[in-house]
Amino acid sequence: MPGIDKLPIEETLEDSPQTRSLLGVFEEDATAISNYMNQLYQAMHRIYDAQNELSAATHLTSKLLKEYEKQRFPLGGDDEVMSSTLQQFSKVIDELSSCHAVLSTQLADAMMFPITQFKERDLKEILTLKEVFQIASNDHDAAINRYSRLSKKRENDKVKYEVIEDVYTSRKKQHQTMMHYFCALNTLQYKKKIALLEPLLGYMQAQISFFKMGSENLNEQLEEFLTNIGTSVQNVRREMDNDVETMQQTIEDLELASDPLYVPDPDPTKFPVNRNLTRKAGYLNARNKTGLVSSTWDRQFYFTQGGNLMSQARGDVAGGLAMDIDNCSVMAVDCEDRRYCFQITSFDGKKSSILQADSKKDHEEWICTINNISKQIYLNENPEEIAARVNQSALEAVTPSPSFQQRHESLRPAGQSRPPAARTSSSGSLGSESTNLAALSLDSLVAPDTPIQFDIISPVCEDQPGQAKASGQGGRRTNPFGESGGGTKSETEDSILHQLFIVRFLGSMEVKSDVNPDVVYETMRQILAARAIHNIFRMTESHLLVTCDCLKLIDPQTQVTRLMFPLPSVVLYATHQENKRLFGFVLRTSGGRSESNLSSVCYIFESNNEGEKICDSVGLAKQIALHAELDRRASEKQKEIERVKEKQQKEINKQKQIEKDLEEQSRLIAASSRPNQTSSEGQFVVLSSSQSEESDLGEEGKKRESEA
Repeated sequence: MPGIDKLPIEETLEDSPQTRSLLGVFEEDATAISNYMNQLYQAMHRIYDAQNELSAATHLTSKLLKEYEKQRFPLGGDDEVMSSTLQQFSKVIDELSSCHAVLSTQLADAMMFPITQFKERDLKEILTLKEVFQIASNDHDAAINRYSRLSKKRENDKVKYEVIEDVYTSRKKQHQTMMHYFCALNTLQYKKKIALLEPLLGYMQAQISFFKMGSENLNEQLEEFLTNIGTSVQNVRREMDNDVETMQQTIEDLELASDPLYVPDPDPTKFPVNRNLTRKAGYLNARNKTGLVSSTWDRQFYFTQGGNLMSQARGDVAGGLAMDIDNCSVMAVDCEDRRYCFQITSFDGKKSSILQADSKKDHEEWICTINNISKQIYLNENPEEIAARVNQSALEAVTPSPSFQQRHESLRPAGQSRPPAARTSSSGSLGSESTNLAALSLDSLVAPDTPIQFDIISPVCEDQPGQAKASGQGGRRTNPFGESGGGTKSETEDSILHQLFIVRFLGSMEVKSDVNPDVVYETMRQILAARAIHNIFRMTESHLLVTCDCLKLIDPQTQVTRLMFPLPSVVLYATHQENKRLFGFVLRTSGGRSESNLSSVCYIFESNNEGEKICDSVGLAKQIALHAELDRRASEKQKEIERVKEKQQKEINKQKQIEKDLEEQSRLIAASSRPNQTSSEGQFVVLSSSQSEESDLGEEGKKRESEA
């Protein structure tokens, strides 16, 4: 073949520098051919892989189209026209898949096989011969070098023979290797042309065969079918465009109408609270405790279903039961630094949840809705209408007098005077005997126009008539830092009973009677209804300390004693008949709204399902206090008897001492009144009458002094 450069094989024995230089050119050419053929091989292999993938994908597409009628789609899965159309497409695509499979086989045989053979056999042979030739050339150079160093003075035939034999062997090996290497390089010039042309020829022939098979399968009948399908697609597209235009208009209208709702807390004047709902749904944040003091908040979708509160996480198909809210209690609570929180407690008090709404409107609507469901209003035919009537009745029942607003204004921390009935806070106890007063009307228990206090007033004033005077501390300042002043001993340090409860103050109001538990139940009803009507959901949480001397309300944060109730002043206490979390007590204090000296104020609290425990604790405290009082009186009586006996004993001892002194004086007088006494010389001394009188007067003076 003209134009092919060759290496001179006949010059391999001489191994001249020119031959080596020409060999280097052929080696560079072989390296360039190898790099190029590797790139071409990768490109053709991509064609082959793509064809195999296309064949497999076409076959899979045909298979999926056949299985369309077996699919169960939630929407539009029973379209027979679509199923038959896809079955027709499946047949055509299956035929095309067969054509692609044939093309893939032809490409493997006619395109990939020749170039793979050239790459794996011919190019590797060149590389192998190059390495062998390099080794033979190095061995020949080493042998010639040893031969050149043979000494002419001391010739050793044996060494000389070995060196000559080594030169002979290495030169022969180099010559043979070099001839085969030159032959392979010369042949490579032909093989590279074949390796380029044969794969391309096979590729084109395979494509021509594929197109011929395609032209036979794509007949006029198929073209008519494709035309009909194209017309159907255009009709569907026009219908879609019309629907899209309608939806875009709907979106614009909704965006315009929903603009005020984008604010997290919308204006309640524009969006009033609906208190008559018996169903509600929306997102709430739920608090989950992760430790003793730590907690996390999870956002979930909540909705009511009958008497159940359901929760559903985003992405869930259906919701799960969160809580049974029949006969439950719900109230607004202060929770950490979050707003709009409320707590739901089950009817038995064993389960409670704290949730957070996004806005004040949602906060109040959730509370009202759960309250309506708790009353089982949803079981009626027209639940919202009945809820409206119930709320209206409650509003009429507890509509405050004109002084109600003034009452609330007076509760603010200012220099105004506070009503005496509102100066006490919450803690409960009962001690009076229950009396059968069923014939009393509700008005005889609680006056309709009685103001209600919904919060606890901090102890900032020096005198609180309803409390301090009753406890004997009318003029003593309450220490706002919870410290005892002047080193006086705390009243509860030596108390036998010392129990602490967590309570929340609901409200207090003055009552007319303090002997019937119905007054506590009626006060609970009016305070709860007034809170719901007047949107008062905030409650003050305190620690209620029950001792044998008093009841104390303690601030849980600062441990400051907010209010203190002497135990003897607590005359009545009771727990709600159905909701054991509610309890109240009646405190008899001096002063009040009435003209009499004594007045009774009922305080209502909510606890963590411990209403009965608190009442039992207060009853126990009163019993302990009663026994302590009886023991004190008995001890005082015994001490009085001992004092009387001691006084009598002192009188007896005094009389005995007087008698003893008289006897001693009498003896002395008798001794001094003898007429004759002998002198030291044995003679008698006669006393004159004057000396006798003086002696008698001296004895009488001594007697008077001793008596004095």
